[in-house]
Amino acid sequence: MSSSSITMKVHAFAGNPIKSKAPKPDSALETLKTLLFNTHNDSLTNPSSPIDFKVLPFKKGRPLARSSDSEESAPSWRLGWVDLDRFRGLSEDSFVYLGSEESDGGGNVVYWAIDVSGDGGSAAELGEERRLCFVELRTLMVATDWANARAMGELAIAGHVSELADECSALGALLLALDQARALLEWHGTSKFCSHCGAMTVPKDAGRRKQCSNELCKKRVYPRVDPVVIMLVIDKENDRALLSRQSRYVPRMWSCLAGFIEPGESLEEAVRRETWEETGVEVGEVIYHSSQPWPVGPSSMPCQLMVGFFAYAKSLEIRVDKEELEDAQWHSREDVKKALTFAEYEKAQRTAAAKIDQICKGVEQGQSLSLDFNVESGELAPMFIPGPFAIAHHLISSWVNEGNPDEIKVPLKRPGSVSNL
Repeated sequence: MSSSSITMKVHAFAGNPIKSKAPKPDSALETLKTLLFNTHNDSLTNPSSPIDFKVLPFKKGRPLARSSDSEESAPSWRLGWVDLDRFRGLSEDSFVYLGSEESDGGGNVVYWAIDVSGDGGSAAELGEERRLCFVELRTLMVATDWANARAMGELAIAGHVSELADECSALGALLLALDQARALLEWHGTSKFCSHCGAMTVPKDAGRRKQCSNELCKKRVYPRVDPVVIMLVIDKENDRALLSRQSRYVPRMWSCLAGFIEPGESLEEAVRRETWEETGVEVGEVIYHSSQPWPVGPSSMPCQLMVGFFAYAKSLEIRVDKEELEDAQWHSREDVKKALTFAEYEKAQRTAAAKIDQICKGVEQGQSLSLDFNVESGELAPMFIPGPFAIAHHLISSWVNEGNPDEIKVPLKRPGSVSNL
């Protein structure tokens, strides 16, 4: 069974390749208005045009994706960009600016998102086209080849804009100022009205902020991210790590402790408090590791910026808070190393990619994604940890392989231009 560590340049959902400073959103918005309502403008289809517009549709929070074109290749997915020409006549408030990049021809490709949840005809038409389908972000996450920079870049884009559709269709606009889509969804849902005067708020600056519609108020409102600390608690003396299980986890999976930061406390204080509250273990030294946008958390929570730490235990007795955790145990370095079962991650990736292919072909089977890790084929480890798409994986594998000169580093395959998708 294959087990080792994997090193990526950026975490999943980070490293969005089309977040750029040029052209500016306001300039892109003015061009968008012209193209949407000028029926004689041929710049949408003219390959020599200096500006090309691409649109990523959403339906109920699911981005449009397409499966691999070749019947002979292994299942894979890519984002389902469509031409702006399909959305002529719509208001510019229906679109949100995602970013841009230089095309191979020297011009710019400008990317937008649009929610089609309320437009049954357009959504059905897009979903019925060959190999196009609307797919849950978590399914895309598991199906992504973490060693492929192009695939990781597309996952970052999907995370940037996913989970927005329900509230944004009601508002008539999408908001995309941050990498964390679910945080934006929560922000949309709680910022329909001005907190100062109670008037309706309206989107501004190509969807990057909102403003009170009351002329006497005009209060500006910006989105925010809810940081979550995630920590690997380490017993340095006995060379062990504290891992936990929640009832929602798939069988055999263990992970790091995590929790929201409370007002008035530092990140380090949050690590110590959460560890104590959930397991009764006292923590001393806290060391920062890395952070990750996480747009696929539970739907009851605003989405998060996961801030990862190593935390060194001062006490060892575990008293599990059963309202928070199903279990928590100390695990030796050797046992945790065996839990880095890449054969299972790769199997889950192939299963999820095949599921996307089935959905796009209209022959989806009723299999739950939570079962993908439990296909009883071959030898299975007694436990495993979250895959390389999660910061928990990298916290754990960094500890397991610290000082190991044989640590495996998977080279990322260089992506081509996103405009070629």
